[in-house]
Amino acid sequence: MQFGLLPLFFGSLIVTVGAILFAVPLGIATAIYISEIANPKVADFLKPFIEILAGIPSVVFGFFGLVVLVPLIQKSFNLPTGQTALTGSIMLGIMALPTIITISEDAISSVPSTLEQGSLALGATKWQTIYKVIVPAALSGISAAVMLGIGRAIGETMTLMMVTGNTAVIPSFSGGFFASVRTMTATVALEMGEVPQGSTHFHALFAVGSVLFIITFLINLIADSIKKRYRFKVD
Repeated sequence: MQFGLLPLFFGSLIVTVGAILFAVPLGIATAIYISEIANPKVADFLKPFIEILAGIPSVVFGFFGLVVLVPLIQKSFNLPTGQTALTGSIMLGIMALPTIITISEDAISSVPSTLEQGSLALGATKWQTIYKVIVPAALSGISAAVMLGIGRAIGETMTLMMVTGNTAVIPSFSGGFFASVRTMTATVALEMGEVPQGSTHFHALFAVGSVLFIITFLINLIADSIKKRYRFKVD
């Protein structure tokens, strides 16, 4: 029997990258809207709603994806099945949004008002002040929000088990997001309960878990490095 991590690694990679491309721009834009643009009444309505989304169990997101998003993806792209990496990416992006929005909004709101007032006094427009002053000043918190969102995407299990098809093959370059994949977390969850303890398969699953730990550890190191580097520049 042979074991290989590459199909699982590429499955996790493509789903996570898709989730980041979906969630990061939308999450940061929403945080900017709530903090700097929205009417206070609208912001007060959106904040609790977003926090409620963060508390929804993974299996509920998975069921929603299986019942609503999977048939939609299948019909929209004329695919044999809607259980694809794209479906998993969209669901992970939705699940990561509350974390990214909440932490980014807190970071933007904590920027001293004197910076904004000084920028406006020098003749900058509201939009110029947002993307040239406020967002750079909040970059430390925004980067932390993005990294936490990525960590949520990498560690998610139940939703991906339900919507990605669980096919342990390396996605082709042409197929990409439209292929069924299996992630590392889903593999551990699906197979750990059935393998004999102490077998080669058992140790292989622990190796998969070790790789997940290393990836998460490296992401935290990168986030800490970005945080320190930016704080040094601001100070």
